[in-house]
Amino acid sequence: MKNMFCYETKIGKISIVENGSAITHLHLGEITFPDANIVETPLIKEAFKQLQEYLNGNRKNFDLPLSPEGTEFQQRVWNALQQIPYGKTYSYKDIAKNIGNIKACRAVGMANNRNPIAIFIPCHRVIGANGNLVGYAGGLEMKEQLLNLEKQNVDK
Repeated sequence: MKNMFCYETKIGKISIVENGSAITHLHLGEITFPDANIVETPLIKEAFKQLQEYLNGNRKNFDLPLSPEGTEFQQRVWNALQQIPYGKTYSYKDIAKNIGNIKACRAVGMANNRNPIAIFIPCHRVIGANGNLVGYAGGLEMKEQLLNLEKQNVDK
């Protein structure tokens, strides 16, 4: 059984979902999972606390159990995303190279797009090969906001 809770943040509403032992989703916006209890568990509360610290520029790394559900390829991409340092950006090509499949740029883009745990798995740090901001579930404005937040606080 999953538990979820929604919060209002400086970047808008977010929904955090957990399965009893790990965070499974961080959704940008308010959603409901039909099979989830709406309850603020200690794990969800801790995830929100760490998210608030991040949004306030006081946290660079998250210390949470994460359990995104996806294919083996998606899991490899999501693990690679977690290796992108705070304040840095990588291209889809960089991620493809890091997972050992340089020709998988498009597939990396699709896996990045399917990341169920936004921010905690920092898909916002992935940009186009030409340096342009490309797709983000929360919109390009939010992506830019998150990247600027990190750039401002990288040396703190």
